[in-house]
Order: sequence, then C-alpha cells, then structure tokens
Amino acid sequence: MRILCQATVTLPIFWMHALVNHWINSLTVFFFNVVPFSHQVSPLKVMLLSLRIIITFLYVLLAGVQAEFITDNCKLISHSESEQNALRLLEPLTNQNFTTIGKEKEFSYIFQVCGDAGGIKDAGLVQQDIKGGKPVRIGNYTNTHAIRGSDWVLLFYEGGEKYDSHCSQEARKAMIMISCSTSTTNAFSVVLEDNKKQQDCYYLFELDSNAVCPVIPSKLSAGSIFLIIVFCCLAVYLTGGFLYQRLVVGAKGVEQFPNYTFWSEIGNLSADGCDFVCRSRGNREERPTYRGVTTEPLGEEQEERDDHLLPM
Repeated sequence: MRILCQATVTLPIFWMHALVNHWINSLTVFFFNVVPFSHQVSPLKVMLLSLRIIITFLYVLLAGVQAEFITDNCKLISHSESEQNALRLLEPLTNQNFTTIGKEKEFSYIFQVCGDAGGIKDAGLVQQDIKGGKPVRIGNYTNTHAIRGSDWVLLFYEGGEKYDSHCSQEARKAMIMISCSTSTTNAFSVVLEDNKKQQDCYYLFELDSNAVCPVIPSKLSAGSIFLIIVFCCLAVYLTGGFLYQRLVVGAKGVEQFPNYTFWSEIGNLSADGCDFVCRSRGNREERPTYRGVTTEPLGEEQEERDDHLLPM
C-alpha cells in the first residue's frame, strides 16, 4: 500500500516534468533551426535554458520529498496525528544504537529509535548481561506510544519479554524521556527500573539530544529585508546584464559590465552635481576685496617713448 501511494504521487510529477521538458526542447529546436543564424543568440533562448534548469531543479526537489521516513517503522498502538508528529521529531536519531550501563554495573542497554536494537528484529530496546548470556527484549518498536511536550518527547516501547516471577509476570515495557539539550549530544542513561510492585512495572531511560529542541524563528528587521531585496535586485541586474552584453551585444572585457559607460562616468557626474548644488555663485557680482579698485578692465597703457634716454 505504501509503495502504491508513493507511486500515485510520484508518477504525476514525473509526467509533468517530461511534458514540460518536451515543450522546452521543441521551442529550442525551433529557434536554433528555423531562426536565421545571425539571430540565434537571443534573450529568449537564454530564458528557455534558464527555464529548463529551474524545472529540473523543482523536479529533483519534489522527488526528494517522497523519501520514506524511518520513523514510519514504529507501529503506534493508537494511531493519532499528534503521536505521528512526535515521532517525526526523532527522525535525526534513527539508524543509531545508543548504549549505556546500569547503575549496578550488571547490565548494558541498547536503544534504537524505530529500528532493531542490537540487531534483534522488532526490538527497540534490549538488556544484555555484561557477563554474557541471552539478551532480554525490554520493548518493541512495533508497540509504541509517543507524547510530545514543548522541548521533550516521551517514547514508550511495550510488548517486551515477560518477567519471571515478579510484576505478575507481565510483559516488560520501557519509557525513554528524550529531552532538549544543546550542550550534551545524545547522552543516553538509565534512570530506574521500577519492578517492586505487582503490575505496571517499567524501565525509565533518559536521552539528551538537540533533535527535540524547539525551532526559534528568526525575525528579520525591515532594514534586513530591504538589504536582501537590494542585493537580489543587484545580482539579477549584474547577471542579466552580463549575459546580455556577452551573448547578444558580443562585448568583451570590461565592456561586458552592464551600462559600463554610465558607471565609468558616475564620478564625474557626481562631481558636476555637487559643484552645481554647493558651489553655485548665482547672478550677483562679487564685491571687490579692496576699496578704490575698479572691477572694470583697465585700458591699454600708452607705450612710453624712452628713446631720448638712450645714448646717441
């Protein structure tokens, strides 16, 4: 049934990708074969190539969403959406064996999230005598409960091997408290084994991990959003302008930079604008610095005749 459901979702995506890809190929062949060679390099062809890359990327992204969750191996006793969401948080902890030793140093414990602990089929948590012996199944991941809190998940594994004489020979079960911790990574430990009563005996374990830590949403300020928009527009401007200058205009070197003439003269234009705004003198004439000196140009002085001073 799971394979059928995945095929039902994946096949439409595959056929949609094939149809769009065929349409883009047809347009590309048309423009490269029908349009004259002198007009083959055009912004439309660049757009078609970019569209093909985007469609392929979206197809790969959607296909990756169809990946199967390992936590689906856990069989919930009471199927509910809240318990399923709690198991989803534990997905980063799958495919790992967490081991610890009891307080009495007699037994070691192996735990795995929705997987075969110690290689024992359907066993989510097993107990192993340090001196050797047959491992004891404490709980199965095929009989699971999951409770989610603000920063913790309580996982129940039930249906283990029965007690020999105490606890009314009921089946063993384990509770694993998975708590949020950013300082300690995947620290697994035994808290207690409550078997001094007639029924409802259990094993309690604790696992510290950052997998269940709440996600703190990042709040961007208006200035950050504005800067992101500006940088995105600048990147689009530079990339699109470079491709246009390179492929359509045929520019080389620094001339591939979009609007190169304008940007090369931006300094002179800024200086002219500053001179016009800040250094404008207006229509009034400046007053002379010294009194008695006329502002009108002086006439040409008459050439002095000093020939009579020369010796004869």
